Amino acid sequence: MKAIERRLLRLLPRWVLVLLGVLAVGQGVLLVVQAELLVRAVAGLDAGPLPWLAGAVAGRAVLAWTVTQVAGGAAARVKRGLRGALLGGPTGDAGSRVTLLTRGLDAVDPFFTGYVPQLLAACVVPPLVLGRLVAADWASAVVVAVTLPLVPVFGALVGMRTAALTGRQWGLLHRLGGHFRDVLAGLGTLRAFGRAEHQSLVVRELAGEHRRATVRALRVAFLSSLVLELVCALSVALVAVPVGLRLLEGRMVLATGLLVLVLTPEVYLPLRALGQRFHASAEGVAAAEEAFGVLEVSSPPARGGFVPSGRAPEIVLEEVTVRYPGSAGAALEGVSLRVGPGERVAVTGPSGAGKSTLLLVLAGLVVPDSGRVLVDGVDLAELDLVAWRARLGWVPQRPHLFAASVADNIRLGVPGADDERVAEAARAAGADFVGDLPRGFATVLGEGGAGVSAGQRQRLAIARALLAGGPVMLLDEPTARLDSHSERVLLEAAERLLAGRTAVLVAHRPALVRVADRVVRLEGGRVAGGVREEAA
Repeated sequence: MKAIERRLLRLLPRWVLVLLGVLAVGQGVLLVVQAELLVRAVAGLDAGPLPWLAGAVAGRAVLAWTVTQVAGGAAARVKRGLRGALLGGPTGDAGSRVTLLTRGLDAVDPFFTGYVPQLLAACVVPPLVLGRLVAADWASAVVVAVTLPLVPVFGALVGMRTAALTGRQWGLLHRLGGHFRDVLAGLGTLRAFGRAEHQSLVVRELAGEHRRATVRALRVAFLSSLVLELVCALSVALVAVPVGLRLLEGRMVLATGLLVLVLTPEVYLPLRALGQRFHASAEGVAAAEEAFGVLEVSSPPARGGFVPSGRAPEIVLEEVTVRYPGSAGAALEGVSLRVGPGERVAVTGPSGAGKSTLLLVLAGLVVPDSGRVLVDGVDLAELDLVAWRARLGWVPQRPHLFAASVADNIRLGVPGADDERVAEAARAAGADFVGDLPRGFATVLGEGGAGVSAGQRQRLAIARALLAGGPVMLLDEPTARLDSHSERVLLEAAERLLAGRTAVLVAHRPALVRVADRVVRLEGGRVAGGVREEAA
């Protein structure tokens, strides 16, 4: 069993596994009883055991239904927990996250409802049936015991190839779903620039890749079924042929021979079914691995309980190094930087230099692999992260506005703020356009800020940060993709926002750089140098 499968199993309560194991034992016992009753009725030409046989069959059906209910309920609880954890983390790539939350986690169902119960049955039923075969005919039991390991061996050989192909299939579906969602979100812009047809070709190409990967995975899955069926059929034949010859020669009682012939296929059946359940759950396991990866990257470990002060702090980075999983190089490598109390530092550099990662480290959203961040001399790892983030003002390059009123989007960080404080923050941020909206601050925006322009979204984000009033401000290229007028209005609001606060600004445009007291350049994840500049 792979590490990801063991991790999924740990999400199940212990009582669920114990109950499923008990139900598997019950099914194995009823299977042997059913075979005994059937043989007595056939070999003795006696209808007496038939009512008991019907009861055994009904008992197995009830146990199977109970297994389905218990496993289905456990799967629903696990999926609810994973979805809650993913929704509670940073958004990241929205399109890919939607695919993971819907189709991805739904694919986990076959693992809990099929693979786990069948795995327990495969551990319990074959030994029970084999024990009865030993009591009935030890020679046949020896043949079964020798050939039985061939089923998991061949199943594992084909299963490893299936897991690799299914992982690739899920990766392509993940990419297709994310890209398709992003295309739909930006369809208006694509049509305006005449690029909609090109993106249609891209989506068609991704869909074709996913279709071909699915067919390859299905081909190997069918091959696995063929291999397992062939191995089981040959193994049963190795038992059935000698039993038939011994019956013809009179060296075996009919009842014993029938019992061996009825029970022998039942020894192999749980293992054969386990291979089928494995293939059915492969996509869900790949999706769960993706979900765990997202949670590990986006959820930093628990921090200390030290509460930071309410004044503008000094922030010091000491040899901070950050490496993302799967990346060849470091996003940040040995970065040392001091930001004095109330100082405004602009961070510049080419794309991929590590500027956004630096802000994520300061916000406590990314934990350095080495080095440390000091806030007024206290390690960030010792701070209460909730209290620290309550003192942060965050203005990202693409602020997210929710499907709620303008006022509710501004008061996101301070839910109890009254309308007067919201209006004051909007005026300070230069968001005068709110008065021209159909219902003013009560105007409901679409998800992502549909209904306002990019510059207006940025000004609402500035208003949100102003209302929160934290002593630390982190701005990630807030003027990117804005026209000169919107940039000028936004910079006036930004100067009011940064007054008296410790601030780190990721900037490309000279206008935003002039707002800063000092400029630090990052190149390849390292500090390339600093230049002193006058504030604009």
